[in-house]
Amino acid sequence: MLLPQDKYLEAGLHIGTRFKTIDMKPFIFKRRDDGLFILDLRKIDERIRIAAKILSKYKPGEVLVVASRLYSANAAGKFSHLTGVDIIKGRFIPGTMTNIKLPLFKEPKIMLVCDPKGEAEAVREASRMGIPIIALCDTDNNTGFIDWVVPTNNKGRKALALVFYLLTRELLMGQGKISGYDQFDYKLEYFERFEDERTEEIAKTIEAEEAKPAETDLLPEEKKEKKEEKKEEKKEE
Repeated sequence: MLLPQDKYLEAGLHIGTRFKTIDMKPFIFKRRDDGLFILDLRKIDERIRIAAKILSKYKPGEVLVVASRLYSANAAGKFSHLTGVDIIKGRFIPGTMTNIKLPLFKEPKIMLVCDPKGEAEAVREASRMGIPIIALCDTDNNTGFIDWVVPTNNKGRKALALVFYLLTRELLMGQGKISGYDQFDYKLEYFERFEDERTEEIAKTIEAEEAKPAETDLLPEEKKEKKEEKKEEKKEE
């Protein structure tokens, strides 16, 4: 494997959601007792490796990364900086790849999206233009129009940092910019770290909110328990 298995486990690359799509079924290893679906680590490793090989066949300027969320934009931004590939952070403007009159018009030869759901417009435009698409896909993603699926937790800060750490290292190897892993001077923390304090504080706030399970993410017995808690709170009031 590209890294020892415990590194993948620590970053939570294998931790999916409580939902699964038919498209992602081949990449799911099991369902945990708490309802979370678990992705197959070997398939994650294999597909990251191949994704990097595919990208290494293109010039950096021919590759476009679309990263709409804070965590993916941060890690993908480091990937872009080190490899020279193009990147769109935040909202994808409709027409970016189809309207030549737009100031930010782009003509990539291959595209990498960090979440096919959040970056659906980019996926639609790329498929319309015949641009191959690589996508980081969680258990709840549909993979229509995706040419190469990289199964992974595509929401977690540590997971995304590790994915782009590996993609950067492997792509630089493929490009011949480094000849061995010992020449890759960047640590995983670099891909996880935010460069300014304000963004770091925003990230911590997001992490705290995401740690609270939403009603839709709860299992039936958990929903029942939550309702009982609310009843008790009302009685006390």
